[in-house]
Parts: sequence; C-alpha cells; structure tokens
Amino acid sequence: MSLWTVHAARAHLSDLVARAERGEEIVIARAGVPAVRIVPYTAHAEAPRVPGSAKGELSVPDDFDDPLPPELLAAFR
Repeated sequence: MSLWTVHAARAHLSDLVARAERGEEIVIARAGVPAVRIVPYTAHAEAPRVPGSAKGELSVPDDFDDPLPPELLAAFR
C-alpha cells in the first residue's frame, strides 16, 4: 500500500492508475487522513436479467391509484 496526498495524486494520476491496475493498493489522504483507495475495476459477470423473474412475489393493492385522503394530500401543499 502506498499513501499519497491529494496534491501529489493529482500530479501523478496516470501513474497511480497504472500501478493500481497492476494490483498495488493506492490510498489518497486528505490532511493526513486516508480518504479514498484506488483499486482496479473488475467487471462482474452478472447473469442477464430475465423479465418476469419476480412474478408472484409482488402484489399491487386494488386501491393503488385511488385519490389520497385529504389529510395526506394537505401535507404536500
């Protein structure tokens, strides 16, 4: 792990990105306190979404689109 100030990291960003891509952990500190960490991006191999996969798990009440009660509607005015 290497610790960098914001000012130094700004000046050497391309180098820091390359080092992180090679697996090095880069930490950027603000006022001596670690604030962020630069890590390589890894794409997640997610399964494609399937339409209708939650069928039967959700329900919409019959009064879903009824007008709001006056006391609740007044709270939005």
